[in-house]
Amino acid sequence: MSSLITFSLILQLLLLNLCLLNQPIFAFTSQDYYEALEKSILFFEGQRSGRLPSNQRVTWRGDSYDVDLVGGYYDAGDNVKFGFPMAFTRTLLAWSMIEFGSSMQKEVENVRNAIRWSIDYLLKAHTITPHTLYVQVSCWLVF
Repeated sequence: MSSLITFSLILQLLLLNLCLLNQPIFAFTSQDYYEALEKSILFFEGQRSGRLPSNQRVTWRGDSYDVDLVGGYYDAGDNVKFGFPMAFTRTLLAWSMIEFGSSMQKEVENVRNAIRWSIDYLLKAHTITPHTLYVQVSCWLVF
């Protein structure tokens, strides 16, 4: 299972657990749940590919340049982008947003940005040619 899918599932379970407890996500005395949510979203930002936006919070990740598929997320820090796991992960993240967005407080905008980042890439992966869909892209590192 890819790291993005694993992180999305953990995030979904975390938010579902909080919903079942019938308590607001930030009503706990510690900030453990909020910190887990924040770090999950930071993980997604750390896996971004392409020319990074000005609001990029993970500063050690620099711009990367793909031939014509700029954007999206690397799967697990290995400079490979898989389209189907990325689509599945974004679906889970969007579903979490629909179900638990009111509990995410200031992370809502970061979650929206994470969803939009991959949607823009997935739209590029289906080219104008009707029978072409890029599903896996690898990046070669040149030093």
